[in-house]
Amino acid sequence: MEGKRSTYRTLFPVTKKSIYLNNAAESPLNTRVHQRLKEYLQLVAEEPQNKPEVRTPLRQQLSSIFGGAADEYALVTSTGIGINIVASGYQWRDGDNVVVPIDEHWNNTFPWLALRERGVEVRLVEVGEDQRVNLDKIASMVDENTRILSTAAVRFNTGFRADLRSLSEIAHAKGALLMVDGIQGAGVFPIEVVDDGIDILACGGFKWLLGMHGTGFLYISQKAQEKINPVLPGMFSAESNLRELHYFPDARKYETGTIAYSLFHAWTAGLELLQEIGIANIHTQVLKLTDRIIVGLRSKNIAITTPVEFVNERSGIISFTMGSEAANQRCFEKLSKHNVIVSLRGSQVRVSPNFFNAEEEMDRFLELL
Repeated sequence: MEGKRSTYRTLFPVTKKSIYLNNAAESPLNTRVHQRLKEYLQLVAEEPQNKPEVRTPLRQQLSSIFGGAADEYALVTSTGIGINIVASGYQWRDGDNVVVPIDEHWNNTFPWLALRERGVEVRLVEVGEDQRVNLDKIASMVDENTRILSTAAVRFNTGFRADLRSLSEIAHAKGALLMVDGIQGAGVFPIEVVDDGIDILACGGFKWLLGMHGTGFLYISQKAQEKINPVLPGMFSAESNLRELHYFPDARKYETGTIAYSLFHAWTAGLELLQEIGIANIHTQVLKLTDRIIVGLRSKNIAITTPVEFVNERSGIISFTMGSEAANQRCFEKLSKHNVIVSLRGSQVRVSPNFFNAEEEMDRFLELL
């Protein structure tokens, strides 16, 4: 990747107008995805009968990136839809509980909280002042009545990276499933559903996976499928029998009707780019950039709120605070004025570079602080 970095950078027109350090919010559209989108739209305009088939190739591509079988992948439009399908479709019984770290993203919180209306106990695990999700605390909350342990691969506000393999062991020891909200991790570092012990993985495509809003997937292992009923029956979830409902015997049963084929087809170019570069290589580059940020923030005595002591807990997100919400707001406004794009998340400023960013951009960002 080292020799091709400038070439990959040219694929992102955003770099001509700003220092874009907001990849945890959304990926800027790259030229390969844009071109594939235009090709699809051109076909729709001139030869709609010749549109390419999207669903099967994309499932195969996702399985080659994240592992598992292609027929364990359903195409969904967002992380939230994927998690809701699982929360709504699980065969809950009296006394069941679900365990979730507290203050996860809305999409990995609201679907579970809604289950309280169905009598499911929702156990929220406190996070330490160091912003780490403590494995011992998780283990103390998981018992024989826990059906799902749901966690983000990476916490959206602090960038803390979860130990998925250890969480899987905790869940499986009690017969529970491990569900992962993968949107802030997939595409930043390698995730392998089988090796990591992930039973269910929900992820949108518009962040680190280089797609656009409206794309995503839901991986459900064959074992987990036995416990989760489909909840959105439609023409793509079952056989074409209009007298009886026969769901497909794989993850397709969690799909429903038509999706935005143009967006999903374009997304394949983004996934191809990730495969071309190698997600492990992307992780190495992102760590190098965030290392530079960490050193710079420390040299300025700016408080970093992301746990950064251990590399295995690091992601593509670094959050910090200037000391108060007002000071963070001023910092955000100054950066925006100088075309440095970051996010405000609660009482923190969030920075999230990706492989197309340059080290000089990190220096400029730090200089403005």
